[in-house]
Amino acid sequence: MDLDAFAAVHSPDWKRLDVLVARRRLSGPEADELLRLYQRASTHLSIVRSVAPEGTLSAALSMRLSRARTRLTGSRSNFLEDMAFFFVFSLPSAFYRIRWLTVAIGAAFIAVAWLTGFWTVNTPGVLAAVGSDAEMRRYVEEDFVNYYSENPAASFAGMVWTNNAWIAVQAVAFGITGVWVPWILYQNAVNVGLSGGMMAAHDRLDVFFIYILPHGFMELTAIFIASAAGLQIFWTLLAPGRRSRMNALAQEGRSLMTVALGLIVVLFISGLVEGFITPSPLPAWLRLTIGFLVFAAYWVYTLVLGGRAYRAGYRGDLSARDAGASVLTA
Repeated sequence: MDLDAFAAVHSPDWKRLDVLVARRRLSGPEADELLRLYQRASTHLSIVRSVAPEGTLSAALSMRLSRARTRLTGSRSNFLEDMAFFFVFSLPSAFYRIRWLTVAIGAAFIAVAWLTGFWTVNTPGVLAAVGSDAEMRRYVEEDFVNYYSENPAASFAGMVWTNNAWIAVQAVAFGITGVWVPWILYQNAVNVGLSGGMMAAHDRLDVFFIYILPHGFMELTAIFIASAAGLQIFWTLLAPGRRSRMNALAQEGRSLMTVALGLIVVLFISGLVEGFITPSPLPAWLRLTIGFLVFAAYWVYTLVLGGRAYRAGYRGDLSARDAGASVLTA
């Protein structure tokens, strides 16, 4: 078949299809004509592909049909509208659903860290087991503070973001086991308490809080959120309620992925604070205030927007169209 001759014969139909696709509004007859031309062009594409499947004419017809198909079926939604819906309804409602579990995990973490610090300071031999006096003094007077400024701020923020994101991903992925999340939280709480205990033993507890809290407010909260999301899956596995276990796990898993996506943003912000605010020469009160304001902004976002979205029926899950049908159970 001569493709040039084929294109010359049918190009008026293709051009007319382009004209109808480009119009903002179509009348009834024009919509019918668009459908007829789309079907005709689809047949033309099949013929062309049987002769030259990788040719330029085949690619051009495919693009034409793709635009026409979008016009006939309608685009699913606008990208900006999807983003707005995610941050106004899906994400805050997903955070809101696990707010109490997040708070409970945070309280347990702080309790373990405080008890570890108290034990470190008041138990003879603990500090000696950690390191020699020279090593301890170097850590307290130099290493603890230098850790935040020994690398360029941008690269340090990226490193912190990557490390915390990795911990959050593990909490989300392995939360269903019911074991991994408590274990990793316990390890981190002990490490924080041990560090604080060493600083307190050398009368530098103020330095510890000045360098931990600006980013720690939000960074630790993000870890608590990820842990709460993971444990929510574990609890759903044990007690699915009136839903079937598979449907319950599917719904919670989709909501969990919403939390995981939101934590990318949360951890990015906490990484910026740790990379640029914590080691900065700003006054201590200002660094603490900035860290607390970021922390407060998260909870206002969760409790106000999240509460409103939750009461409106949103749970952080996909829409019914995207989630697909499920079997109804008593």
